Amino acid sequence: MRIKARLFAVVCLALPLPGWACDLALVLAVDVSGSVDETEYRIQMDGLAAGLRDGLVSEALVSAQARVTLIQWSGRARQEISIPWTPTRTFDEVEALAQAIETAPRPWRNFSTALGEALLLGLSQITEGPACKRRVIDLSGDGPSNEGVEPATLKSLMRQADVTVNAIAIEQSEPDLTAYFYEHVIEGEGAFVETARSFRDYPEKIRRKLVREVARKTASIQPPQQAPKQALPQPSGHASLPQPIWPVFGGRKSGSQEITLGRADSAKQF
Repeated sequence: MRIKARLFAVVCLALPLPGWACDLALVLAVDVSGSVDETEYRIQMDGLAAGLRDGLVSEALVSAQARVTLIQWSGRARQEISIPWTPTRTFDEVEALAQAIETAPRPWRNFSTALGEALLLGLSQITEGPACKRRVIDLSGDGPSNEGVEPATLKSLMRQADVTVNAIAIEQSEPDLTAYFYEHVIEGEGAFVETARSFRDYPEKIRRKLVREVARKTASIQPPQQAPKQALPQPSGHASLPQPIWPVFGGRKSGSQEITLGRADSAKQF
């Protein structure tokens, strides 16, 4: 998908729905930027798969009839939907998802950290994806954003789309990353940051994070009395789009939402 199409799609909120098809839509967004070497990449993917296999996590996913997608992200215009929306209605489906994550190829190795771009792709996936009661982006990273859209400017979009953003901060080379994620990245009721002091800590920390956001948060699937409605203006010339919110790119503003572009840090170009 072209980057312009991704940015265009991300601002479209879903139309009102008659009921919830599942309890949880979960986006797993994994950092594969140049600061992550091959060993560290393998630790992340294997640790994530092991976390999904945890008894508490897998049982909660099945109970929630959850849908899960995997994004691998790096620099600007380098984010990939590695695994599309996948149902976890049975333990066999959870295991198949874990195996797919273990064997997913790495798309990039030598680019910057466009954290905001990863969040935009995650938001577009959620707003275009399955109708679920809870919508969560689970982002892991080992450094602050240094290219593309500034993540903090996306917070209001996340609130309007009723999306929770949680994060796991891998502080191996960035000791203040947890504080950065708290200030600039996470959003939503109960949003939190899990801290891994190094990549060696990642498998246990991602398991704890999944337990916290999946097993402890899963609610019974109850269709709402009335589906929530978005009171948002419909821009002219885009009648086919359901109630979009228009952000700013390159300093141009439309509507009430402004998105700031960051500058690339040459030290992280690798």
